[in-house]
Amino acid sequence: MTNDPATSEPVTRTDVPAPPMRRVAASVLIGTTIEWYDFILYGSAAALVLGPLFFPGHDPVASTLLAFSTFAVGFAARPLGGIVLGHFGDRIGRKKMLVLSLSMMGIATFLMGLLPTYATIGVAAPILLVLLRLIQGFGVGGEWGGAVLTAVESAGPGKRGFFGSLPQVGVPAGLFLATLVWFGVSQMPQQAFLSWGWRIPFLVSIVLVAVGLVVRATLEDTPVFQEMQRTKRTARVPLLDAVRRYPRQIVLATGSMISTGGYFYVVNTYALSYAKTAKTQSGNAMLIAVLVGAVISVAALPVFGALAQRRGRRTMIIVGLAAMAVWIFPTFLAIDSGSVVWLILAYVVGSVLFAVSYGPQATFITELFDASVRFSASSVSFQLGVLLGGAIAPLVAAALVAGTGTSMSVAGYVAALSLLSLACVFAVSQKDIRRGSEDMS
Repeated sequence: MTNDPATSEPVTRTDVPAPPMRRVAASVLIGTTIEWYDFILYGSAAALVLGPLFFPGHDPVASTLLAFSTFAVGFAARPLGGIVLGHFGDRIGRKKMLVLSLSMMGIATFLMGLLPTYATIGVAAPILLVLLRLIQGFGVGGEWGGAVLTAVESAGPGKRGFFGSLPQVGVPAGLFLATLVWFGVSQMPQQAFLSWGWRIPFLVSIVLVAVGLVVRATLEDTPVFQEMQRTKRTARVPLLDAVRRYPRQIVLATGSMISTGGYFYVVNTYALSYAKTAKTQSGNAMLIAVLVGAVISVAALPVFGALAQRRGRRTMIIVGLAAMAVWIFPTFLAIDSGSVVWLILAYVVGSVLFAVSYGPQATFITELFDASVRFSASSVSFQLGVLLGGAIAPLVAAALVAGTGTSMSVAGYVAALSLLSLACVFAVSQKDIRRGSEDMS
């Protein structure tokens, strides 16, 4: 049950039947995989091709920095998407926002594949690219909250850890698909690739989006939300209510996500550009390492999500964050070594350690807030954390290497983010978690 903010009367979900969990799992997993395919695809493109096509210049470093700037723009729009879609997710339903967010992402990504380059329409090309990136970010800002709540609020109390990890699986699954498609088109002759081949990964996404929309259209809203609607306990302005009642939890949840975003986008986005510029690893070797790591994460995330149900989500996240703070150093040493074997091993281990903390993180965050504000509070916390950690990470990393001449400065930066997130997770009490999860019992 949960306590209504105005009356403190209990709201239960006992009268609402739970939906078939296989359908819930399929909707969440397929939808988030497609969403993250679209979002991460842009990161690979920014690292490898968007610079010379949309920001041409004589200095390749400056061109790459400009491309990564547009990468960061998508993150800036994510909290806004979390606020707007979170508001309506708490007011009119989780399902409707899932369909809307997927539609926005799919259309924006497809249109990117049709964009003329700078050579064709001049400065209008990067402007349109930034606009579509903003739409992407807005859509993905509401996707995470809707997918996680659909899974967690539909699952029984003993299964929330496993089902809450499924939206997290969409991140490496989307990374795998985006990297695999990018790997395929990058094998084309250079002239054909730069002319039209780079567009293929963006254009094919519309087919994946259509599949995801069909799956999501058949899903009912969560039992928790249906009961909240039946008893008319929805908040009028959920985010304001959340800020008033849960300011501490929002800050700590945001902080807990900072290192996750920083680690993920440094290793899987910035490192591609770094290895190419430093000439320490081939582009193919880096893409293969990312692919292998993504597969490992897809398999490991549900395992650690379920394990955290027994061992404690807070404990698992602390262990994972501490391990990533250390492992980021061997990862960049492996990239610098020139050895493909060490590179792949570093990514395999890193993917497992990432899953230890990221697997339980979604359920951990949603359990901090009650149902009437959960979509808004969870989405804003998650998206702000990833914005602060992930959006500027490639830019900071590129600047650090340019200034210091060593990748160890990047490793130190990521380690510092991990320590910051560790402090935030340590500060979350069991009382915070128990109070927010009562309505899902």
